[in-house]
Amino acid sequence: MKLFPLLAAAALVMSCLVACEKNAPGNNASLVAKPPVAVEVRAAATSRLADRIEVTGSLVPKYSVDVKTQIPGLVKEVLVSEWVHVRKGQPLVRIDVAETEAQVKRAEAAVLSARANLAQNQVAATRAERELTRMLKLKESGLATQQSLDDARSAAEATKAGSGVAAAQIHVAEEELHQGIARQAKGLVVAPIDGVVALCAVNVGDLASDAAAGGPIFRIVDNRVLNLTVTVPSTDSGRVRVGQPLEFSVDSHPGHLFTGTVMYINPELSSSDRSLKVIAEVRNVPESLKGGLFAKGRIVTGIRSEVLQVARSAINAFDTQTKKGSLFIVENGIARKRDIQSGSVTGDMVEIVAGLKAGEQYVIRGGFNLKDGDKIAASAAQ
Repeated sequence: MKLFPLLAAAALVMSCLVACEKNAPGNNASLVAKPPVAVEVRAAATSRLADRIEVTGSLVPKYSVDVKTQIPGLVKEVLVSEWVHVRKGQPLVRIDVAETEAQVKRAEAAVLSARANLAQNQVAATRAERELTRMLKLKESGLATQQSLDDARSAAEATKAGSGVAAAQIHVAEEELHQGIARQAKGLVVAPIDGVVALCAVNVGDLASDAAAGGPIFRIVDNRVLNLTVTVPSTDSGRVRVGQPLEFSVDSHPGHLFTGTVMYINPELSSSDRSLKVIAEVRNVPESLKGGLFAKGRIVTGIRSEVLQVARSAINAFDTQTKKGSLFIVENGIARKRDIQSGSVTGDMVEIVAGLKAGEQYVIRGGFNLKDGDKIAASAAQ
């Protein structure tokens, strides 16, 4: 009989505990509510958009030349050093051409001798002509025999032929002289273009070879005009045209944007990666850029207006292949998830072609923990 009161008391205590737990503030469903999520929003707006093709490539001088000697010989004098500016026609190196100079002097003497021989033959020819004229008159008067007339005529023809031979000898001697002078001039190597000496591979006392057998002794580079060779993916190859601007940057000049113009387009795609090679011409005055620099840039293929763009960071689960993702749109203080379709991507900005309208508010920052239907505490993004 004493057990029943104890059990009744225990049941009463348990019921009180359960009632207290149900009435606790932390377990009241009416009091559990997710606070508004603090986010930054921005109004979608249209702007002008330059359609671009992202490219990379290398800069090379448009004009450069390897200078070789045209004749073999001992290097007598080096007139310039590396990394100096030279002008077209400026002497670079002098080769010992003493043997050629002697040949030129002999050729000059041969020309003088041939001219003297011609003068003698011309005098003899004049004398022979006078003698022939005299013999003709004497023959008409019967004072000269036919034999004497024939001898005078033969002498005149012989002296005339001798004058022709002497004139030909002068021509041969003059040609030899011209060749010797030309060969002598080749002993002085001059710069074929304006530029900077990028390589000087010769010293006084070296034995220079001719152009066919030897390597270059100088390399001259004109950096005032550079070629930027870039590769364009096959999917964008149809949008490239000659005359389009190409904007690019290099690591040696951070924050500086350079420009060029598309000048040449390869008529065929590369068989290895199906890319298209394009060459842009870059004016480099002053010569701040150097050949060999790696460049990152973009070819501007056109300008469009009224284009809707958002920051890439605002798009959730953005797939660049399918060009799909989602945004949180603000509707009466509530975040609504909406699928979008993207267009071109320019840096950190993505074109939106479907899923967003101009003037709509979208979450630009703070949406990583948002869910569809969450209340938000919005502030305007800077």
